[in-house]
Amino acid sequence: MAIKDAALHALIEPVVSAMGFDLWGIDHLSQGKHSRLVIYIDHENGISVDDCADVSRQISAVFDVEDPVPGEYRLEVSSPGMDRPLFTLEQFARYAGHVVTIKLRAPFDGRRKFKGLLAGIENDEVLLQVDGEEYCFPIEGIDQARVVPQFT
Repeated sequence: MAIKDAALHALIEPVVSAMGFDLWGIDHLSQGKHSRLVIYIDHENGISVDDCADVSRQISAVFDVEDPVPGEYRLEVSSPGMDRPLFTLEQFARYAGHVVTIKLRAPFDGRRKFKGLLAGIENDEVLLQVDGEEYCFPIEGIDQARVVPQFT
């Protein structure tokens, strides 16, 4: 986790937790002068639009005081959804056996995007099975990862 993301996580997590939710992850996406800060919250009973609005108001109040994000940004609070992003080794371990997509920060074997069966984790590496091959990706090298919803 980058230092800036760790600082945001440390600021946001207590607010989300105090409201009875789990902080699933944070995406801070720079888009020129503007940026978008997406905060994913989760709960065992699911997340409603009202839950997102309530958390957004609380985080906005904290941000008004702390001002942790320079410049203009748009704050979004969301459920991770069915195609949930994966941020931590614990989340990758939890979704072992599911199909995931992974986008790497730097190319590996000439490509950055992989889709396959999440075989688990080993030390701080994510194990992915793609077309009969097993790949080990250090978590620091993963830019984005998402669970692929399966409908049966």
